[in-house]
Amino acid sequence: MGLIMAVAGGFGCRVQPHQGAVPFLSTPIIFLGDLLIPAGKASEPGGAAAQGTHTGAALRHYECAWTVVPAGGATESGFAARLRAGSNARAGFFSNPVLFTVPRWFIAWSMGIARDARIYVAGHRGLAGSAIWRELERRGFTRVIGRSHAELELLDAAAVREFYDRERPQYVVIAAAKVGGIIANRTYPADFLFQNLQIQNNLIHGARQAGVSKLLFLGSSCIYPRLAPQPMKEEDLLTGPLEPTNEWYAVAKIAGIKLCQAFRRQYGCDFISVMPTNLYGPNDNYDLQNSHVLPALIRKFHEAKIARAPSVTCWGTGSPLREFLYADDLARACVFLLENYSEEQFINIGSGQEVSVRQLTETVKRMIGFAGDIVWDTSKPDGMPRKYLDSSRLFALGWRPEVDLETGIRLAYEDFLKKFASR
Repeated sequence: MGLIMAVAGGFGCRVQPHQGAVPFLSTPIIFLGDLLIPAGKASEPGGAAAQGTHTGAALRHYECAWTVVPAGGATESGFAARLRAGSNARAGFFSNPVLFTVPRWFIAWSMGIARDARIYVAGHRGLAGSAIWRELERRGFTRVIGRSHAELELLDAAAVREFYDRERPQYVVIAAAKVGGIIANRTYPADFLFQNLQIQNNLIHGARQAGVSKLLFLGSSCIYPRLAPQPMKEEDLLTGPLEPTNEWYAVAKIAGIKLCQAFRRQYGCDFISVMPTNLYGPNDNYDLQNSHVLPALIRKFHEAKIARAPSVTCWGTGSPLREFLYADDLARACVFLLENYSEEQFINIGSGQEVSVRQLTETVKRMIGFAGDIVWDTSKPDGMPRKYLDSSRLFALGWRPEVDLETGIRLAYEDFLKKFASR
């Protein structure tokens, strides 16, 4: 349910957005003081609406709409007239304090993005970025911008500034990063720290200089302490030592979150950060030396099946618990948050389900059709013993994942076969 608080004398509107059907209200909504009304046209298609664009402080970048929605056959009554009158008042405010009692009406807030807005997806060919690109196109956005590594070197600050100056994106999604599994992090610690710091610094600082309306930065669940309480809440960040097998990448991602928060505090930038759990899906990295656990298992079992190998060796004990999210679910969450979230606190994006690495391995083996044995190499590290996000903050906004683990593995394997089976 949406919650709206109007405070006299300024932009005192704090909104908890909602998704889906408008809930029934059995009690009145009461507004004390000035009520924020967007300046612009008013129309009443069956209810009352005043639409326009905010130009003040934290709300200045949104194409916003207050919509009065009738519940249970309620009629417009005198409230709609006052709402319409307010749209012509001082800078979109009522000039004098007014008390409204609005029985059986619900006011929904929409921070919708115009379908012709210029949206830059950094890293649009990767696992997360390509999924976000597909979701934006699916929703009808017509001016999505992407650049390959050959077209734009994100480590080059001057090149990034020139790109922003030329393209003038209104929204930016940072899904670009140097990523990899345990082996890659252990082998290239300097690259993981330096390159990720450079990429995100150039993109975030450049976005502020270019006047970007909103930026979404993708972090990673590996930022949490190794022994953080489970499930991990957003407040658990920096409460203990990091997992040594990926600390270089984690430090960079933590810096990116803090940089977004700093720009919000100092300059009022609408920069938000999200913390996805372990991702998988189309355009994943299947390199056995640099990939994460699920794509590595898909490739291992596929190749063993083709070779009719007697067994497949997997790292560790299989005991760690992990949470997995299909990339297209992440994309749906990111677009949802772009339109419905504007807070300094980063927000977790998880599936709400966890599975042991052993169970995951057996599931992948079964779905691919490998008939051999699984051998566990306990001399290799397990990584964090458990990594399960508390996504209750996101779920409370009305978003839920749509793809279950087995369906996601099937779709990921189909994508793998299209790209790599002939090699």
